[in-house]
Amino acid sequence: MITRNHFLILLAAMVFGMSAQAQGFKFSDPDPSEKADKDAQDKRNAQVQEMLAAPCLNRIKNQKIMVVIAESKDGFISANQAVYNTHVSTINDRLQGLGLRTFTPAQIRAQVAQAEINAFFKNDPDAAISASRRMAAQYILRGVITSSTHRNAIINVNQVSIGMKFTLTGSNGRMISQSSASNESYAGHDVAGMALTLVEESAEEVVAKLYSDHCKAAGAK
Repeated sequence: MITRNHFLILLAAMVFGMSAQAQGFKFSDPDPSEKADKDAQDKRNAQVQEMLAAPCLNRIKNQKIMVVIAESKDGFISANQAVYNTHVSTINDRLQGLGLRTFTPAQIRAQVAQAEINAFFKNDPDAAISASRRMAAQYILRGVITSSTHRNAIINVNQVSIGMKFTLTGSNGRMISQSSASNESYAGHDVAGMALTLVEESAEEVVAKLYSDHCKAAGAK
């Protein structure tokens, strides 16, 4: 038996349901910002897959790439490769996964003097050519970390901004490809650690562009 109270509750539910339907309301409506983030990520993934689909001749894949990374801050270069072992490995692993040949930081340090690496990062073309010859490398991939630290007055913490620029050249210095990435954090003064995070987050896109440009340029010879 439906009482007056039951009837009023049922009527209220029907009115709410019709109102919600009229306004297009759904409890399951996704957050617009989450959808935008997902769409952006899907677009990046599609771009990466498109770049990785670039045809690459076997003879290109068999040529050696020397990967070196340094930090530039206030006009000074820090290019001790032992500091950036993990950064280089992150890039090397992905390049090797695509069938390209790279050297480990230990192999580079055993063949190339630190002074020569320092000169190379100061845009000394002779140093670049000499280093590539010592390693019998056909290509050099150079990554340069730049950073700036400032105080965020709003929340009163140190904020570090990190940028990385990768440049792929032939052993003769000929430009083949450039790719860059940037990020910000409240991580303080651990620039190398923040740069590693940046490399790991951006490695797929960075390597895909370098790979695509490398294969296209070399294949066009």
